Amino acid sequence: MNARAEQELLKPTVHQLSNAHLDALEEETIFILREVAATFERPTLLFSGGKDSLVMLRCAEKAFMDSKGPSGSRGRLPYPLLMIDTGHNFPEVTDFRDQRAKELGAELIVRSVEDSMKRGTVRLSHPGESRNVHQSVTLLEAIEEFRFDALIGGARRDEEKARAKERIFSHRDSFGQWQPKAQRPELWTLFNTRLAPGEHFRVFPISNWTELDVWQYIERENIALPSIYYTHKREVVDRRGMLAPVTELTPPREGEQVIVRDVRFRTVGDITCTCPVASTAATAGDIVIETLAAEVSERGATRMDDQTSDASMEKRKKDGYF
Repeated sequence: MNARAEQELLKPTVHQLSNAHLDALEEETIFILREVAATFERPTLLFSGGKDSLVMLRCAEKAFMDSKGPSGSRGRLPYPLLMIDTGHNFPEVTDFRDQRAKELGAELIVRSVEDSMKRGTVRLSHPGESRNVHQSVTLLEAIEEFRFDALIGGARRDEEKARAKERIFSHRDSFGQWQPKAQRPELWTLFNTRLAPGEHFRVFPISNWTELDVWQYIERENIALPSIYYTHKREVVDRRGMLAPVTELTPPREGEQVIVRDVRFRTVGDITCTCPVASTAATAGDIVIETLAAEVSERGATRMDDQTSDASMEKRKKDGYF
């Protein structure tokens, strides 16, 4: 969460904000991405088309693709991209995901919660239940199918309490579960990557970044994003203090009043549990200003699935969630 600041006072100085620290964050991320490629046999990079995974992908480009080989050809990513699709993702994001992977010539693997439902490994308690939590099952099935031993994710410690507990190289047991009290030390940037059969690691190269860092980096690197990250008009309803989007999957409930607001998404995920925030920010620079003034964390302001209890994310992570 970022320190409170008055937007009007920040506007004259936003372009004077130092982003020198981004070089150190980028260097650390590139080091970790290369460490994964050198250490593991079958790694993959989790890629949703969201802003954090796009920042990570830009660092991966710099790590592996910006240097040219002896023939003068551009390098390539040493691992495939993996997306676990609930079937209820925003189309603007999935379309952008496919476009970006094609531009890079990267292998994109998509596995769907709907396929898990057909196999009977995922069963919804009712048709309207969010599929978000069930991604864990599909992810573990994909890990078994491709025998992945390291999954690179875009989670950050500032997002949520459980993610703040997690190491950069986060060990998972043979059941794909995370044990918070059995994490390995990471002193002096040394990582214990020893694995027993059936185990794997989740690796988080941008753990030490904040939401503000991400947006400063997006502005500096001129990284293209799905359009819903910027201001647009959308039908919403006020639900438990959040602006729930009105869609075919999330129609208004009885008694709710539909209004049209200028909004943007701070994070993107399953439509059934991801909310936008009121905003007129049309550029990454505008969002840097808004982020400086934010009083609520990114997930706290936008994710209904994190509102069930203080421990909801930690429980899901123990069960194999991202």
